[in-house]
Amino acid sequence: MTNLLLIRHGETAWNAVRRLQGHLDIGLNDAGQRQAAALGRALEHETLAAIVSSDLQRAVQTAAAVARQRHVPNHADPALRERGYGVFEGLLYSEIEARYPDEFAAWQGRHIDAVMPHGERHAESFRTFYQRSIDAIGHWAQRYRGRTIAIVAHGGVLECAYRAATGMGLESPRDFHVKNASINRFTWHDGQLALTHWGNVDHLAAAMDDIV
Repeated sequence: MTNLLLIRHGETAWNAVRRLQGHLDIGLNDAGQRQAAALGRALEHETLAAIVSSDLQRAVQTAAAVARQRHVPNHADPALRERGYGVFEGLLYSEIEARYPDEFAAWQGRHIDAVMPHGERHAESFRTFYQRSIDAIGHWAQRYRGRTIAIVAHGGVLECAYRAATGMGLESPRDFHVKNASINRFTWHDGQLALTHWGNVDHLAAAMDDIV
């Protein structure tokens, strides 16, 4: 059995204003950097065999805070990127709704095989994205089988893990939160994810007090 700490990256300026990032490479804002530092402190006594992240800088920066003063392998994997949203990327949610009302409705209505316009970047259906995410998590769980690893990725990737671990259908509305810099604990055994603890953000209280 492999123990997995699945972590969402810290906050970005685009998270704060609900601007869709997808594959666009946006770094952490000041709040996100404080969150990442708090996350690193919270996990400093956790025994990790490796740290894996998406190759987008908001995940890489968050993973770097976890990796600080650790002498373990640190991998960046494009397969752990957020969902590709095509032409939606870079737009506010309100702008997407105004410019692409039909595609926005299909997205919000959880039409899992719907694909938004590609634009400059590739767009994925939710079903395709789900399979990519679970395959990537499974790859790293198998590579470090029997040990504990941290995987730093994106809200969508963590949503996929939650659904896989709990048996929640892809069409079901998301009724759970995926918080920035949260620690979410899973196990991987015989090709199956199981959830042991979701949404720990206790470590962020001091970081947020500093911002206020």
